[in-house]
Amino acid sequence: MTTRNNSKDFLNIFLNDIPMLDVRAPVEFLKGAFPNSHNAPLLDNDQRQAIGTMYKQKGQDSAITLGNELATPQIKQARLEQWLKFTKENPDAYLYCFRGGLRSKVTQTWLKESGIDYPFIEGGYKAMRTFLIEELDKSLNTMPMVLVSGRTASGKTHFLHTLKHQVDLEGIANHRGSSFGALVTPQPSQINFENQISINLLKHRHTHNSPVFMEDEGRLIGQLALTPNMLKTMTEKYPIIVLQTPIIERVKLGVKDYITDLYPLYKDAHGEAAHSIFSDKILHNLSRIQKRLGGELYKTLQGQFVEALEALEKGDDSGFTDPIETLLTKYYDPMYDYQLSKRQGRVLIRAEQEELLAWSQNYQTTKMDLKK
Repeated sequence: MTTRNNSKDFLNIFLNDIPMLDVRAPVEFLKGAFPNSHNAPLLDNDQRQAIGTMYKQKGQDSAITLGNELATPQIKQARLEQWLKFTKENPDAYLYCFRGGLRSKVTQTWLKESGIDYPFIEGGYKAMRTFLIEELDKSLNTMPMVLVSGRTASGKTHFLHTLKHQVDLEGIANHRGSSFGALVTPQPSQINFENQISINLLKHRHTHNSPVFMEDEGRLIGQLALTPNMLKTMTEKYPIIVLQTPIIERVKLGVKDYITDLYPLYKDAHGEAAHSIFSDKILHNLSRIQKRLGGELYKTLQGQFVEALEALEKGDDSGFTDPIETLLTKYYDPMYDYQLSKRQGRVLIRAEQEELLAWSQNYQTTKMDLKK
């Protein structure tokens, strides 16, 4: 393996999806990491806590001594086997710890003793995280953006995917939006969500001059929040295009996106318990908006959903048509119309999908040509 220098070229690492070996403890990795990073820790969670406590109480030298005591031959061999496998599979990758300090250097030393010269990322996780936060704000403040808006179940995400230059915030958040948009698999951590958005925008910024389209979102996508600057620029700055979809099509999309596409995923994940878990999810999500619906409407919708869910177990999804139409027209539409009314001056066009797609493609091309 050719010797490579340690790196602080974060831009190259993220633009080119360079693999990374994260040697932080599992608890650190779960809280926040980067795409294309693989966790193979030097210290497990308990060892990290013990050494951290020793560092605070008696200083670095005592912490290093404890670390050496904890690194038994068996543990060292187990760590090395994981790292050597990774280095063999990813010869052009880098390793990192939290600050690019002691854990990176120990890992690098152990690998070198095994015949592998492997570089680490200077500044580690902390420096890369700071870089992505700063670059996210830079992207938001300098890039040409257009928001795709439209009433709930208009098919905005489907429309977004027909465009060449777009960032799918709901896809990154692993959530379909609205109170009913949770998927089977969990959402990423807040940090991972922000990191991925920053990287996606960074790639757009460095590869083309065309405007980037994003779906118009509120502060939250499921349990994940847009950064304050992102929410501010989306609320106050970016131009908007509005996808108009007839209510009959919206109801079909609503049933498809929130019921018929999701239910099989629950069956795959939960087996015989799937119907009970899925039903509980739907009814719980409905209960979360009970106050806004009002007691009478909530009671009516609850009864309709209970009946529809019972029929769904037998393969019939037709019972969802009426309650979803009611939710769209009496709950979601008034909220959306009110929010959009406060941003009328930024709306560029309102159209159905075919016309909006043609306009968007022309808009991207025209804006790109003007910058040449």
